[in-house]
Amino acid sequence: MARLRIGLLFELLGERAPRPGEPPDADAEYEPESTIEALEAAIRELGHEPLRLGGPRALLARAAAGEPLGIDVALDIAEGEGTRNREAWAPVLLEMLGIPALGSDALTLSLSLDKAWAKDVAAAAGVRTAPHASVESVAEAEAAAARLRFPLFAKPRWEGTAKGIRRASRIDSAAGLAPEVTRLLRDYRQPALLETFLPGAEYTVCVVGTPARALPVLQRALDRESGIGVHALGPADAGGPPDPHTPGELTPELDRELAAQAVAAFRALRCRDFSRADFKLDASGRPCFLEINPLPTFATDGSFAILAELLGRPYAAFLADVLAEGLRRLGL
Repeated sequence: MARLRIGLLFELLGERAPRPGEPPDADAEYEPESTIEALEAAIRELGHEPLRLGGPRALLARAAAGEPLGIDVALDIAEGEGTRNREAWAPVLLEMLGIPALGSDALTLSLSLDKAWAKDVAAAAGVRTAPHASVESVAEAEAAAARLRFPLFAKPRWEGTAKGIRRASRIDSAAGLAPEVTRLLRDYRQPALLETFLPGAEYTVCVVGTPARALPVLQRALDRESGIGVHALGPADAGGPPDPHTPGELTPELDRELAAQAVAAFRALRCRDFSRADFKLDASGRPCFLEINPLPTFATDGSFAILAELLGRPYAAFLADVLAEGLRRLGL
């Protein structure tokens, strides 16, 4: 087997200075050093050589200077900043440079980051979603609320890592609607996504490979009072730290349905190699698609690391298998 040089594209938490007017979670999707080290260990597990390239701006600067990158393939987990196309920055540059890349392409990343469009595409493929509306003013939100009915859930239309979510994101009456929508529009400078609040248990499903297959389903803890995922609520959220519980029962039937729905969303959005899809149960106990992340975190406390632990495998070896399937898809 030829030894490959695999370029890593990423941003590190804390490396970008905050900008005036930004919300406090502006860089929440960036990764800690330990995530990059975990990916490097997986690449070495395969007998290849990792090479840190930094973020999309660093890649652009090197390309503009005509500097050779010296890599055979890239692994991109860079999030970019500011726009709904930000996750596509690195893949577009790699495509222009003729460098093959693991993971999904630019169009899939942009479409998936836009939660409203992702829901529409998934729904067209038969994946159940909660009723939702994208709004750009309080007046639009009030009209949407009349159709969707309370309680509602509000979040930015194109963010990830639970950015913009707090206990007040669950809106139980008209009194809470205007303040929360105003905050989202002001702080995140994008439409707000309103959806019918789903009261049931929450699950996440990682999908990998070609052909796509679902890994074991994981239940996520919910805050007992609000019903919002604990992962989305920081300790400084109003009302204090969340009170976690896991109310769901993962029956064989539900497990199969979640796996099938996650794979269907993966295929509908043309994801490649790896993703993570989130679902929540409605009042009737039916799973509804929340979102899909084709740039899932590979953090050492994230879903992929939890799966490795549950399966009794070293994390480096587990991740190496995921990356190896992507390399085979690329003919490498």
